[in-house]
Amino acid sequence: MLCVLEFGENAERNGRRTQSKEMDFTEHITVDPEICHGKACIKGTRIMVTVILDNLAAGINKEEILTSYPSLTDEDIRASIAYAAELAKERILPLSQESTN
Repeated sequence: MLCVLEFGENAERNGRRTQSKEMDFTEHITVDPEICHGKACIKGTRIMVTVILDNLAAGINKEEILTSYPSLTDEDIRASIAYAAELAKERILPLSQESTN
């Protein structure tokens, strides 16, 4: 599955404009019923994608995650984000009016 990560036309990262980058998250993520109860994991590990996403959502930066999980790569983290983005396209979660204000 190919996913395009876009940071916005005028987004700046490290002082320069970013380009859209294609990420084939299937090169990094696997789902095996025999590993972590079939949850999406980084290939060759038992590190679930949700662990990476939860850490990012908690404000833990990429460098800290890579230090905590030495078998991970920067690409594994990007693949996790791409995987989550693809899932978000497939499912709509209803939000109450209060949560959107």
